Amino acid sequence: MRILIADDDPLQREVLQGFLEKQGYAVLSAGDGAQALRLFRREPVQLVLLDQRMPGLSGDQVLAEMKALNPLARAIMITAHGAVDRAVRVMQLGADDFLEKPVDLLGLLEKIQSLEQTLAVAEDVAELRQETLPDAAPPEVIGDSPAMREVFSLVRRMAETPWSVLIRGETGTGKELIARLLHRLSPRHAAPFVEVNCAAIPEALFESELFGHERGAFTGAARQRRGRFELAQGGTLFLDEVGELPLPLQAKLLRALQEKRINRVGSEQDVAIDARVVTATHRDLRRLVEAGAFREDLFFRLNVFEIEVPPLRQRREDIPALVNAFVERYARRPTRLAPETLDALIKYAWPGNVRELEHVIQRSLTLARSNILRPLDLPAELRQLDVEVGTGPLQERLDAVECELLRAALEQAGGVQTRAAEALGISERVLRYKLAKHGLKGGTGGAP
Repeated sequence: MRILIADDDPLQREVLQGFLEKQGYAVLSAGDGAQALRLFRREPVQLVLLDQRMPGLSGDQVLAEMKALNPLARAIMITAHGAVDRAVRVMQLGADDFLEKPVDLLGLLEKIQSLEQTLAVAEDVAELRQETLPDAAPPEVIGDSPAMREVFSLVRRMAETPWSVLIRGETGTGKELIARLLHRLSPRHAAPFVEVNCAAIPEALFESELFGHERGAFTGAARQRRGRFELAQGGTLFLDEVGELPLPLQAKLLRALQEKRINRVGSEQDVAIDARVVTATHRDLRRLVEAGAFREDLFFRLNVFEIEVPPLRQRREDIPALVNAFVERYARRPTRLAPETLDALIKYAWPGNVRELEHVIQRSLTLARSNILRPLDLPAELRQLDVEVGTGPLQERLDAVECELLRAALEQAGGVQTRAAEALGISERVLRYKLAKHGLKGGTGGAP
């Protein structure tokens, strides 16, 4: 990072420059505002430290000129002690932060390092968007909130590596889409992206699904079949809901990852594999390890890098953009939202996250009687949120909403778990877990 110091006090400039250069920064200095502007025009500067009171051009004036030249330039204003009103004004002009005299050098370093991190994340996000421009990202990974910018920054940096990535997040946050983005930005993007939902495959068939089988290996094996590892050769194998894997299968997966070789069911011949493994789970694998339900060695093998996708309630500022994207996708005629409708959507806790938001918009657009989406067009759980879950800790409120959604889905599915799970966008195994968690009767397992 290149830093410009603008201060009319030569001793202050010398102290700041010497300290920052020892920290490894390239530093320019100016004794007044006019010289600072000349240097700013001529040199690529990422951060300016501005004394607010200088002869000629004041720090406020210099900051305004710099922002006009380059709105992306970052600035920290140095103000007199107790000049709170001026500090407020410089923040309004576009300064990122301010420091009072005498300058606390360690405090200054912390602020600079924080800005560096912000700039690095912004650069990663800009590169990611540039790379995905020919094929725009789907609405489910839209987001400009700080939480999502951090996710995109991690994706951008991890995509180039060959190592395993574990994606954590609640159901419906878009873990699969993040996995696809990792693959798309990786050197393996031309090879297949193969997905396996570990919660949806019966345990008896999982080994065959993952490793393949030979003809006659078991009843019904009429021909040789390649497994998902072989199908993902040279590309990415995405294991969704990896926390649902039974322990015996965990051992076999670990062996394949360690040796980079597999055996098809019914075969004694090794097959070399070359696939990057990306996994996802809504469960806390560390707790499962502590409980003995997940192998510790497999956890560390899968968790070389970790990405946590935030729930929608922690990035509410992304909701308007997501809503606009879903309206554009599903509206059969030009439609807009009443302000009260958007307000209700933003305030709702969204236990089903982005997937639930998508379903709500899809259903509301279908049932709306006009081209203006009003609060009455929203599902009852959004309109009655304050009455039903307006008190108590956040987790209790979320549990209450989740319980009501489960009841409604089962009722609409006639008690058939398969249909209810499909409507909620979760696996039947996860549905059974949630039903047990809330003490709900589960209905029937399959379609009648």
